[in-house]
Amino acid sequence: MECRPDCGACCIAPSISSPIPGMPQGKPANTRCIQLSDNNLCKIFTSPLRPSVCAGLQASREMCSTNRDAAMTYLIKLEFDTAP
Repeated sequence: MECRPDCGACCIAPSISSPIPGMPQGKPANTRCIQLSDNNLCKIFTSPLRPSVCAGLQASREMCSTNRDAAMTYLIKLEFDTAP
């Protein structure tokens, strides 16, 4: 499945504990990644600097749903359900 244009939910909703260029301590949940462009595309998508956790997250119908708001809701709930 391809990412939905102008979404970026997966770069906002989940927390990321590994370093990201410009965010050396990682990223808290429900916080926009510094590497997310104004048009909601990952600036380091093809870069070796992209964290492996980001590269491992693949778009799916369940996660992405039918619109950005639904994707945000799903990912925020997933973050809450899996938080320590």
